[in-house]
Amino acid sequence: MEELRELLYKYLNQSLVQIIISNPRNREAAGKIHLRPVLVKEELMFQASEYKEKKVYHKNLTREDAVRQILSRMEEYRQLEISAQLGQATVLISKKGKITIKEKKTSVCAKQVDLSHNRKKKYILEPERPVGFLIDLGVQTREGKIVHAKYDKFRQINRFLEFIEDILPELPKDREVTILDFGCGKSYLTFAMYHYLKELKGYPVRIIGLDLKADVIARCNELAQKYGYSGLQFLVGDIAQYEGVDAVDMVVTLHACDTATDYALDKAVKWGAKVILSVPCCQHELNQQIENELLQPVLKYGLIKERMAALLTDALRAEILESKGYQVQILEFIDMEHTPKNILIRGVKKNGGKDGADYRKVMEFFGVAPTLETLQNGKDRQNA
Repeated sequence: MEELRELLYKYLNQSLVQIIISNPRNREAAGKIHLRPVLVKEELMFQASEYKEKKVYHKNLTREDAVRQILSRMEEYRQLEISAQLGQATVLISKKGKITIKEKKTSVCAKQVDLSHNRKKKYILEPERPVGFLIDLGVQTREGKIVHAKYDKFRQINRFLEFIEDILPELPKDREVTILDFGCGKSYLTFAMYHYLKELKGYPVRIIGLDLKADVIARCNELAQKYGYSGLQFLVGDIAQYEGVDAVDMVVTLHACDTATDYALDKAVKWGAKVILSVPCCQHELNQQIENELLQPVLKYGLIKERMAALLTDALRAEILESKGYQVQILEFIDMEHTPKNILIRGVKKNGGKDGADYRKVMEFFGVAPTLETLQNGKDRQNA
């Protein structure tokens, strides 16, 4: 536990964003424990929140008490995650007590830490300020109030904008920024993205939304014209066949079905997109391929196989992107209680890439061949 103790002392300070302790070993333990720094009478404390049976229990701890409490509670949990301005760390604890720590420096801009004790949730789009597209899309009333049935959608929009806020330093501001949104649908997030980047942040942007539904695209173009969003355009088209641009700064693909996500990621890499934001959906491909004699006692359960295949799909997508020079994070988009499709893959283009030998061993172990691997490396591997 000494290595974990040193890690906690390193991050338990004013630069900490949060610590999340999760994956309990028994049902009696709290589902998760959340810690964040707060100022109480000008003294730095750490507020621990335990989530148990739909109730939340709060306690303020000194730094020493926080370290002591975490170390004593980790026997009950399998995982601890740290987010801070200094960097990020993940701690995994096996059944036998083996501790594995993975650390990396923060590559995107770290947010200012809010040390207020009773803080009010801050949204990038203020909930009381009317915004045209939110009103027309039924999220807000004309007075600016959020429609009760659409509050989850409002939270989702703001959560998405937070991911964009993180990568703003990666986008050029001295020229037009080209963004492709594949499978944009009704375009809640596309309009929000344009409003945030152009109206609130002043970026010169050109955003193209692409979807197969002609009636939806026509409605989105009407709204874009209504708001005077001259840099926002919607087209009817298929992800795999789209060739309308030569270079793209950012590619967004939200809930593109099954291998449509792979085609979007493939396009993004080949365009040299600086940023990729992808929320996959309906991953059937590897569920049909996955085969492993050793794991057969587990894979015979359809639901388990389906979930394993979905997680494997996204993990391999992340590894393939890293082999192409992207620094990749797999993040929680929104809470599981709202939708199970809550994984966001965020890739930021860096120099070089890494050898794909390790992830190809995983592919071989599970007997799978993801579409993204074939699109990116199929010909190269055949000729090798």
